[in-house]
Amino acid sequence: MSLKELIENRYSVRAYLSQIVEDEKIEYILECARLAPSACNLQPWKFYVIADGDMQQKVHKAYDRDWFKTAPIQIIVCEDTSASWKRKNYDNKDHADIDAAIAAEHICLAAAEIGLGTCWICNFNPQILREALSLPSHIEPVAIFPIGYTDEESSKPTEKKRKPLSDITEWI
Repeated sequence: MSLKELIENRYSVRAYLSQIVEDEKIEYILECARLAPSACNLQPWKFYVIADGDMQQKVHKAYDRDWFKTAPIQIIVCEDTSASWKRKNYDNKDHADIDAAIAAEHICLAAAEIGLGTCWICNFNPQILREALSLPSHIEPVAIFPIGYTDEESSKPTEKKRKPLSDITEWI
């Protein structure tokens, strides 16, 4: 399958089987995230794999949706603002969020490649995650990814509505 086909076929999964995800698959996904590019190669990210039932209950409080609780694993992508590149000569833009987002998308695509479903979640309570994970002030949660085998009966891809390339591209 080509990268374009993988991207076209990947969708946000909102129903997971209770089947355990093999450690090797999670490690593969994390390795793909680790290989993501980052500004000045500073790699300002940290990945928290949530597989323990007690910790999952704490994480579920940050995003209280029934379907979210069906995933056997969650990966929380965080940015480390103390280790990220800043565009100092101009506007001091911190690139931690961009770098973490690139690694996060690698997680989505790697999971899809090996037959696992994910959903990119940003609408969570960061303070609950901060407390649950005992995060220091320079570590910020960026996204949560429930990961698991898709419950095909309950989770169907929706039509991807994308703007035409001509609407979002200018050749100058």
